Order: sequence, then structure tokens, then C-alpha cells
Amino acid sequence: MKGRRENLKPCSRKRPPNRLNATKDIMNLQVVKTPTLPDAQSVTSVTHWTDTLFSFRVTRPQSLRFRSGEFVMIGLLKDDGKPLLRAYSIASPSWDEELEFYSIKVPDGPLTSRLQKIKKGDEIILRPKPVGTLVLDALLPGKRLWMICTGTGVAPFASLLRDPETYEAYDQVILAHTCRMKAELAYGAELTAALPNDPLIGELVGDKLHYYPTTTREPSQNEGRITDHIRSGQVFETLGLPQWTPTEDRVMICGSIALNKDIMALCEAQGLTEGANSKPAEFVVEKAFVD
Repeated sequence: MKGRRENLKPCSRKRPPNRLNATKDIMNLQVVKTPTLPDAQSVTSVTHWTDTLFSFRVTRPQSLRFRSGEFVMIGLLKDDGKPLLRAYSIASPSWDEELEFYSIKVPDGPLTSRLQKIKKGDEIILRPKPVGTLVLDALLPGKRLWMICTGTGVAPFASLLRDPETYEAYDQVILAHTCRMKAELAYGAELTAALPNDPLIGELVGDKLHYYPTTTREPSQNEGRITDHIRSGQVFETLGLPQWTPTEDRVMICGSIALNKDIMALCEAQGLTEGANSKPAEFVVEKAFVD
């Protein structure tokens, strides 16, 4: 018995945790930065195009799914801690890993007066519930897709112009953008110039894309309102395209209230009818604005 006891190993007992070491471990844990805003997304880049126009990109919520051309509510917190939100079209296509927005700068605008000051690393509020009528699903099949806009109304079309589905659905795509000054056309001009050489969709774009910029307060190659160019037939003659017909042409409209009404009337005069997500037709118009 004695020998057997000598061969027995001492009973192993776990030592109680060292509270001091545990405290040190907790202190050494990396602090994870948490968002300070509800539905917050981080700004990744900002581009100021003019004194009155800028674009910015933010991180994309993992759960966000949208159709190119839709808009979401974005904004900042007011001084009283309540969110101030406005509808902004997403300018990036549905496949992009980030979200891009294109905005005006209004000195006394409740939101844009503050939004124009954002910089990389800042946060904005983004409600991930996309909606909108400027989507391909709201139009019947056709041969030509016209995108007509003023100012920052080009944003949803920037999304659609970078979506392969647009060029798969139409033989020709026309962006008609009206601004006051030539400098205000830079965002759309740079986008359309780069698309044919884009490594992702350049082959699909090919020679399908037509760009027709006009200015209303500065002399340019296409001076005047786009509505006047449509009425006179100048835009069709310049681009070598036929007048609108219900069987072949589809129109998307995004701009000032005046532009929307005028283009809608021109569409209806040519026999085109307004469509919606629930009932696709020949033209659609977006009625969401920012200040």
C-alpha cells in the first residue's frame, strides 16, 4: 500500500483566477469605435465641383439592397439631437460597394448648409429603405431611353448609366442635362466621358450613350432650356435621332418642378403615358427634392 501511495500524483486543483491579470486583459482590449449617430455611415470621400455643387461617398450598409435610380433618406442631427433628413438619389449603381450622393450647397438650407461641410471620416444618417420611380422596372420595353434632368437631378441617372442592365435593355441611351453654367455640367460630363472606357461596362456602353448638355445662363454649344430644344426638334437633329414615339421611346425625368411639368406635357403630347412601379408605361418622373 505504501508503494502505491508514493506513485499517486498529487491532486491537481485549478488556481482561482487572478483578478489583477483579468483586469489588465480587459484594459488591453482594443476599443471598438461605435457610431455616434442612428443608422450612421462613414464618409469615405468628398468632391467639391463648384461653389454650389459637391458629391460624396459613404460606406454602404451590409443589409442595403436597392435598384439603380432609387433614393434614400439621409441627413444629420440637429442641435436639439433630432435627425434632419431629406430624400437623396443614390448616384452609384446597385453593384457598388459604397454609396455616392450628389448635392447642391444652399447657404441657409436647413440640411445642405451643414452637409456641405462634411469631410472624410465624418458620419451621416442613412435610412436603408430605398424607394423611387426612376427605375427600369417602371418602364415598358423600348429602343431608346431618354434621361432628362436639371442640376443635381442627374444623380439617379449617374446610377443608371453605370448599370449594365441599362445597356442590355436599350439600343440607345441619352442623357440630356440642363444647368445654368457650364461649370455645373462637370459632374455629368466627366461621368459620360469615362463610361465608354470603363473596365466593367465599357464594352456594353460602346456607342449607345449620347450626352446632350445645355446651359441657360451662359453661352454654350447647346444654349437654352432642354424643353425648347425638344419642341424645336434641335436635340433630335443634333443627335440624329427620331422624334419620340410610344412604341420606341422611354423617358425618365428628374429636375425642378417646372421642368418636370414641361417634359411631362411634351411626353403626353407625343402619346407617351406616365408609368409607375405597379404599372409600367412610357415615361416616369421623380418628385423628391432636397433643399
